[in-house]
Amino acid sequence: MILENLTYEQCIAQGVGPLVFPARLEKGLDPANSARMKMVCVHNMQQQVKLQHTLSLAWTALTKAGIRPVLMKGAGLAALYPDPSYRTWGDIDLFVGIDQYHPACAVMRDTFPNALKFDEELDHYKHYNLIADGISIEIHRVSIGFQHPIDARRYAKMEAFGMSHAITITNNQSPITISVPEPTFNALFVMLHSWEHMMTQGANLRQILDLKLLVQHYKYRIDKYRLRYYLQDLHVMDVWQLYMWIAVKALDLPVWEAPCYKGGKDVELRAKKLLDDLLAGKMVAPITNHQSPIALPANGIQ
Repeated sequence: MILENLTYEQCIAQGVGPLVFPARLEKGLDPANSARMKMVCVHNMQQQVKLQHTLSLAWTALTKAGIRPVLMKGAGLAALYPDPSYRTWGDIDLFVGIDQYHPACAVMRDTFPNALKFDEELDHYKHYNLIADGISIEIHRVSIGFQHPIDARRYAKMEAFGMSHAITITNNQSPITISVPEPTFNALFVMLHSWEHMMTQGANLRQILDLKLLVQHYKYRIDKYRLRYYLQDLHVMDVWQLYMWIAVKALDLPVWEAPCYKGGKDVELRAKKLLDDLLAGKMVAPITNHQSPIALPANGIQ
């Protein structure tokens, strides 16, 4: 796996330090950076305790108000790692949908009265954001914003299915039981979210590792035919194939566990370019056959 050959600096930049460093410390590798590696791991564990506490408060408050949130990314993806503390996550993303959006925002303000209010509660925003005790909580109307109305309508149907069929998972770091998106839709969402970052804020290898672990963990629950339909309908099949190539060739995902995997020189050349750009810190996505339909508003991600 390519992670084993990353430098200390690359591990930090790619968001995989807490995953890679424990094994290196146990084997006594890279003694020059041992103190720094220990600090990264300890800090991540401390941060997760704080995040889990805030998540529990928010989740409990919403469910008591009759609101059914779905946790996106964060702790839901961390649960797929050998140890949840191996994955870094810095905020809490809760999907509530359009109908529950305003009531959920009100519940969050009541639950965290001293929180900093970051975003306005507007219907054309993707989410409402507040910062409670240093932890960012995002209440989502929608999970991804699309520029073209046809793509937005198509995605809305996918999202409605994926969120209404959310599954519950055991969160060993918290007393609460949380819901995460249905696996087929979640795979689509994780890829789209990473691609959105690729085109705006920049992405890292951990996001592709998230997707790899997700499709591997739910290999018998992901509907490959429905996923193929989703990807083709949104014109992002080629993007998915780049991610799957990296997951297989660089992150050791077995080919049979990689939905819609495609080899060939064309995919290989573009996927290698994407991987090289990620590792070099360029955070630049390669040109693909289709322009991504994800919205790119003037002020950044919606």
